[in-house]
Amino acid sequence: MKISTSLMLSACLALGLAACNRDEAPQETVSAPLTAPAGTDRAEWTAYVQDVVGRNMGGLNTNPYVYFLPAEGAEDYDGQYERLAEKVEMDVARGIVSGNMLAYASPGSARMADMVVAAFANVPPNTMKGVRVLFIGDAADNARVQAAVAPAGVDYVFVEAA
Repeated sequence: MKISTSLMLSACLALGLAACNRDEAPQETVSAPLTAPAGTDRAEWTAYVQDVVGRNMGGLNTNPYVYFLPAEGAEDYDGQYERLAEKVEMDVARGIVSGNMLAYASPGSARMADMVVAAFANVPPNTMKGVRVLFIGDAADNARVQAAVAPAGVDYVFVEAA
């Protein structure tokens, strides 16, 4: 009997202490943004792209479509480029619904920009309103990517990988 009374008393005290801490706001840890890798290491780039995509979701609750092209010189680069370009074109041609994000990134920014421009070439005007397009690359490629995706009516975001 004494054991069960002791356990009940301990449980009541624990609940009381938990209730005292309930009013405190949870502490969120915000890490500093990652910087773009200087080299072409795929693991470093993957971590960087995931960080940038997460920071640019801005209220979108769906899983983003992330397209990453490794640097030229990677094993089977030409094959990877062709397969990714085909996937990008098919996804864009199929149509993306409002509330989604398309994120494009590569250490070879110019080649990724070429891919995005080609994919959006035949998209009818204003058919992607509410879709966010994130381009992570060189500032030199920003204007042409923005010009290619703008007619579709997307919300365009550029992050310089510098």
